[in-house]
Formats: sequence, structure tokens, C-alpha cells
Amino acid sequence: MTPFAESNQKASRTGVVLHKANGYDLLLRLFTAGREPIFREKMLRLARLQPGESVLDVGCGTGTLAILAKRQVEVTGEVYGIDASPEMIARAEKKARKAKVDVAFKNAYAQSLPFRNACFDVVVTTLMLHHLPKNARAELAGEIRRVLKPDGRALAIDFGVPAKDRKSFVDHFHRRHGHVDVREIIGLFKEAGLTIAESGAVGMRDLQFVVATAPCCP
Repeated sequence: MTPFAESNQKASRTGVVLHKANGYDLLLRLFTAGREPIFREKMLRLARLQPGESVLDVGCGTGTLAILAKRQVEVTGEVYGIDASPEMIARAEKKARKAKVDVAFKNAYAQSLPFRNACFDVVVTTLMLHHLPKNARAELAGEIRRVLKPDGRALAIDFGVPAKDRKSFVDHFHRRHGHVDVREIIGLFKEAGLTIAESGAVGMRDLQFVVATAPCCP
């Protein structure tokens, strides 16, 4: 059964939507010194994906992490990616075809996920929360809770407060671009009814992560 469903049109649609897919990939190459797949794999390890699991990547961008996730859940698993930018989705679909992996991408808002209740084992959102205002972050947390299966896992990764003594172009860009305090992410997940399992530093630049689980019973 397909997990797609009508989205909640009343949800907030505010936030920054990135449309320049080529520019986004270039920025990530600069940020990761040309090692984006390794960078993404390290983040994805925190989700502890297993073969056969169903995964949703919220704010999937140009699809690199979703493609890596599909390889980890193997042929028996399913991976979906959503992004508010049609340009990002188009590039993600092109990447998936080139990689010869089956990932379903859809143009949709993070605060209004177009999926049925309790249909994913894992929901991940990386480098995206800082694009949303606080009300939209709360909506997203609620949506993540809604689409997670009982005992499902949520992984959020974003920029924490950057170190002021770093002088590189990318550090300067993200110091101005935005960040989300890990304590805020923990609070959002708790308010949505999720249980915090783990949180801390990713071990790359100023990235912080939070892993949370859904209740065992709906």
C-alpha cells in the first residue's frame, strides 16, 4: 500500500526554500571538501538503518542522503524524499536514475507531510530545520511524530552555535545563515510526544544531532 496521502493544507508554509539545485550541490562540495557522500554516510549512521525499513528524508535537497539510505535498507526497504523546491526534486530524481536506485521523491512542504499516519520506521531531517521559523519547526515535529510507526526513530541534524574563532568562508556563511540550538530540537521532539534517545555533536564542524523514538503504542 502506498504511504502517500493528502497533505494538511492548513499547515504553515513559511520558511526559506532553496531553488538553485546546482548552487546547493556546489556549496555542499565546499562545506565537505568534496567528500559529501562520506559526510552523508557519517550522518546516516546515527539513524542505524536496517534492511527492509521504510525511511523518509524530510528536506531531501538533491537526494544524496536518500540514495545512500536506499542502499542501506536494500531492495526490501523503501525510501521517500520530500522537498519544497521543485528544482531540488528534479535533480534528486536525476541522481537516483544515474545511481540506479529506486527512491520516490515528491515536491511537498515539511510542515505538511503527504503521507498516511504511522507508515515509516525512520524519519530523518538534516541541515534543514534552520530554514524554518519556530512555528514551522513545531509543525514539522508533530508531522514526524504522526508518520512514524510505533517504536519508529527520528533523526534531526543541524548547525549548532558556530565557533566564533573559525575564519573559513563556509563557517562565515553559516554563522550568518542560521543555526538551531540542540536544546530547541529536543524540546520540539518532546512536545510532539517523542522520547529522546540520544543527542550530541556529530563530530563534523558545528553539527549537532538528536535521535528520538515514537511510543510503542499508537
